Amino acid sequence: MRVAVTGGTGFIGQALIHALRERGNSVIALSRDIFRAKEILGEGIELVHWEAGGRPGPWEGELSRSDAVVNLAGEGIFKKRWNTGYKSRIWRSRVDGTRQLIAAIARQTQRPRILINASAIGFYGPRDGEPIDENGPPGTDFLAQMVQAWEAEAEKAEPLGLRAVRLRIGVVLDKDGGALAQMLPPFKMFLGGWAGNGTQYFSWIHRQDLVRIMLHILDHDHLRGAVNATAPQPLTNKDFSVALGRALHRPVWAPIPAFALKLLLGEAAYVILTGQNVLPKAITAAGYRFVHPELGEALESILQ
Repeated sequence: MRVAVTGGTGFIGQALIHALRERGNSVIALSRDIFRAKEILGEGIELVHWEAGGRPGPWEGELSRSDAVVNLAGEGIFKKRWNTGYKSRIWRSRVDGTRQLIAAIARQTQRPRILINASAIGFYGPRDGEPIDENGPPGTDFLAQMVQAWEAEAEKAEPLGLRAVRLRIGVVLDKDGGALAQMLPPFKMFLGGWAGNGTQYFSWIHRQDLVRIMLHILDHDHLRGAVNATAPQPLTNKDFSVALGRALHRPVWAPIPAFALKLLLGEAAYVILTGQNVLPKAITAAGYRFVHPELGEALESILQ
């Protein structure tokens, strides 16, 4: 199988490309910055410049030569404090980028068979503790509206003959990136705590399981539509913080006040102060078995 990957230099993309190559797949990374991609991914990875302006280029031909496309491109949600301009960047990088990708696929006479398009559990919006599977209704906040628009563009691959999967990803955990890398320094300095009242649910997934789920989707032709990529045992933000403190042998005895998070992150703080209790019904029904279903063991495997 030949797999084209966008967003391959990111926290998830690097791990996916490594796993694809390890099992013998041919990989081509579509990147806006070839020199940076080569530095991050190393030798032996086929690279092609992905034209950000939507203009046709050599990268389009690579789509016709690929069996599958995995679209992971998107501006980091917590990379900067939210304002109108940055929210627009988050939206454009995902919605417009996916629209551009599908339009390029449509122009090919020979097309990939599969599209795995990254999405997010933000689709469901802020929730209380009610369990949500892939049939849960969408939310109405900014993040939920963005994810709905993002998924709507990805769904346009289906009429083109592709098996399209919208992978709704939870909080991805590993030590060298993502949310956990930002949490570790304060916890190690005895400053860690839960966010706000801590009762909001925290739907997480080990990066190894996320990558293995994507491989499982590539290999199982009946999987299509929305698929939640979260561990089967979500828990509250407070319980997560206590488990992280235990794994680091650090006490956790005080919350991080909501006002402090709002001062630090602005509007983006609501993503941390609210949550969803998301269950991976579709992927478990498809026979996937989690390597790290339980948080304590997952943190031990990451931090050892």
